Amino acid sequence: MQTRYLYLLRLVLLVTDVLFVNLAFLFAYYLLFGFDTQLFSYPYKNYLLVSNLIWFFSSSLFGMYRDATLEHLVNIYRATWKAVAFHAVLFVFYITFSNDDSISRGFILAFYAVVTLGFLLSRFTGTVFEFMLFRHFNVSRPVAVLGKNNTGLRLAGFLEKSQNFKFEGFLHDEETLYVDENGGLMPSTCKQIADAASRGIKDVYVSLTPERMTEAKYLLEEAEKQCVRLKFVPDLSGSLAAPFTVSYLGEFPVISLRNEPLENIQNRFRKRAFDVVFATFVLVFLLSWLVPLIAIIIKMQSPGPVFFKQLRSGRNNEPFWCYKFRSMRVNNESDKMQARKDDTRITPIGQFLRKTSLDELPQFFNVLLGNMSVIGPRPHMLKHTEQYSAIIDRYMVRQFLKPGISGWAQVNGYRGETEDPSLMEKRVEHDIWYMENWSAMLDIKIIFMTVINIFKGEENAY
Repeated sequence: MQTRYLYLLRLVLLVTDVLFVNLAFLFAYYLLFGFDTQLFSYPYKNYLLVSNLIWFFSSSLFGMYRDATLEHLVNIYRATWKAVAFHAVLFVFYITFSNDDSISRGFILAFYAVVTLGFLLSRFTGTVFEFMLFRHFNVSRPVAVLGKNNTGLRLAGFLEKSQNFKFEGFLHDEETLYVDENGGLMPSTCKQIADAASRGIKDVYVSLTPERMTEAKYLLEEAEKQCVRLKFVPDLSGSLAAPFTVSYLGEFPVISLRNEPLENIQNRFRKRAFDVVFATFVLVFLLSWLVPLIAIIIKMQSPGPVFFKQLRSGRNNEPFWCYKFRSMRVNNESDKMQARKDDTRITPIGQFLRKTSLDELPQFFNVLLGNMSVIGPRPHMLKHTEQYSAIIDRYMVRQFLKPGISGWAQVNGYRGETEDPSLMEKRVEHDIWYMENWSAMLDIKIIFMTVINIFKGEENAY
């Protein structure tokens, strides 16, 4: 639940952060060129705009202003430094490849020195202010829990840890019936609700099992007489063993037994935005000169096309054309047989491309087309999808996501040939773990791990 404090905190952070980024830019410029300068020069105006756009992108990417981040100071600090570091990487990357020699390196150093100092002071001041606010002013919302069952105990633990709520305890020490056989509230329950009202508790969370939801009506009537809000939390711990989430489809509550962060439209937008930006950088600054070079070598070593395309299983098991640099001599077994160790079909340049994973680079075109992501489960041949879905439990769960150029399974060693079903089971486990634990930072971590593996070399890359 969003409190007034969280709402104001989001607004204040958003405004002050943008202000700090712009003031740091201006201060670094005038520090370098003199404070008597009336207006900064042409390229710096453009770079100021780019700096702001990158800040909005990086802060959104790391969820700087989401409720889950704002609820804990540690999360705010962590998101801040991730956003600043990512801003520096993208901004320097943009300047480096803009072929503009007029911008000073001293300006860049001064800018990020001021940005870092500004955010240090901002976050420290915010921490002190928050400490004083919660210590000397009654800003935490007093709440209590009625229902000492498994869900009630877990809810109490959450409320105790949250600084936005002041947990006043359970209204009942034991899990008991609140309504008698005649449909009236138990005297003890009425007394507990009245006591809660007298202590200034305005919100009471009630945990009820589904078969006891009929008691909610009587509890609500009594609570409203005492000007106390009741919020009901269904206790489904005895009915559902797996973790679950509850959302609403219009007026209907919907229970999902699998956590999927990328079912959230905001998360999907963030991932797609990152994919487009990252793929564009790779295509413009890497593939623009690398494709002609590799194409010449491929053509010199064997006749046939430069690119190899193959139908692969995509999101929701829909087939799509997946592109790669051709690493084999043209043959009729490409759609049936995976590459093996010492495969005679592989050309000399193909061995190098496969060992370094450079053969996968054309899949950045797939990313821009929208049928792949930079990070996700690797797409399999249609034949393998049909084969493994019949023998491996939960295999098709990985198809809920867009396939990726690299993935959590691949950076953990599960790549290449998969004749052994147990290896495919491990790959599926890692793909499902990624789906259930996705975050923007996890994608960036996998990218770094992929780059490290390329330079280090992988045993299964052939």
